[in-house]
Amino acid sequence: MLDSTDAVSRIAEAMDQAWHELLAADRPQLRAICERDVVHRVGVIGEHGWAATIESLHPGIAWHAGGIEIDFFRGGTVRLAGDGLVLIPSVVVGHIAAHLEDPWPRTLVYRARGTAALWGEQETVPQPDALTALVGRARARLLLALDSPASTSHLARSLAMAPGAVGDHLAILRGAGLLVRARSGRSVLYRRTPLCEALVAGSV
Repeated sequence: MLDSTDAVSRIAEAMDQAWHELLAADRPQLRAICERDVVHRVGVIGEHGWAATIESLHPGIAWHAGGIEIDFFRGGTVRLAGDGLVLIPSVVVGHIAAHLEDPWPRTLVYRARGTAALWGEQETVPQPDALTALVGRARARLLLALDSPASTSHLARSLAMAPGAVGDHLAILRGAGLLVRARSGRSVLYRRTPLCEALVAGSV
């Protein structure tokens, strides 16, 4: 097949068919998961810096002496030389992929947080008594579910709650300084503030 004159067109046709049969229907969810991950990583950068952000991508990645160490990379030392590093979240990689050869941009592809949502699974969220007593059962469930940024519709679906009720609770929690929101594409994603993180950490 690879030696035929129409090899490129046949491969392109096969990839197009695979896209439509396997992934196209889930595209909105695929994109939403990746967008939530990007918002989460931006928050980690702002609160904890680049080293913590890089190390949060995968257990096999470490920040050491101003460089990034990847325990499974066998390509020797690669110097970015000011070219930058592109980080790409993915819902299909199980490990991490590194593309570090010219002429392509230096890139790390990592597994996005929250990929379980792709399969429509309802999340099992613990409800610590202290947090529930402070903000109520429904709002405690929302705060615990926001371990990564999420939209109103995602929270409603994963927690089996009415979207309107979720929106009302999020507005109250945001007004209390426990949540912030940021637009990502067509979605508005909510994430916990440092104050909220402290409350959640103290209750679990």
